[in-house]
Amino acid sequence: MVSADRLLAFAAMSVLVIVIPGPSVLFVIGRALAHGRRSAVATAVGNVFGSYLLVVAVAVGIGSLVERSVAIYLAVKLAGAAYLVYLGVQAFRHRKELKASAIRAQSQGPGRADLRTVLDGALVGVTNPKGVVFFAAVLPQFVDHSAGHVPLQMLVLGLVPITIGLVTDTLWGLTASAARTWFACSDRRLSLIGGAGGCTMIGLGVTVAVTGRAD
Repeated sequence: MVSADRLLAFAAMSVLVIVIPGPSVLFVIGRALAHGRRSAVATAVGNVFGSYLLVVAVAVGIGSLVERSVAIYLAVKLAGAAYLVYLGVQAFRHRKELKASAIRAQSQGPGRADLRTVLDGALVGVTNPKGVVFFAAVLPQFVDHSAGHVPLQMLVLGLVPITIGLVTDTLWGLTASAARTWFACSDRRLSLIGGAGGCTMIGLGVTVAVTGRAD
């Protein structure tokens, strides 16, 4: 199995990559600003689920194919970017539907699980170019081929950045939603913050589309 020194080394590498806000973090923040705490947490859970699907893909050999093929990589990147822009436009369009009274009622009630929000986060996570590159190019370097069970080693190693990402993404989302709660004392302020969340997602989608590999 995976040795302790490899786990620690991969954890250190993962922290260096994760602390730099990427599409997943900005998407969680955008969702927190546009829809609140529950949506932010559900999005973070979806993100890490989608990211772990990338780990599984790399473990079975698909990830390396995506990394080597410019066409496939570009298709994945543009699909994720387009979906981010769509979600951002939707959040911006419906910003005036956010009401302070509704936010206060939601905070006092039990709320409801939103599977669609989790799936949205998963789609962004699995099409995240940063995640594709990291898991396809970096993860295999920490595998001990002499120990065998290479796919299993990758699956175990992949849990490290997934766990770190879940903690950090959730903290980002809760912090952003706290700012949204302050805005909830005014319908106008809430509309502004909802629009800001939508613009954040649109800007993120555009950024994802125009950055990355140029080959």
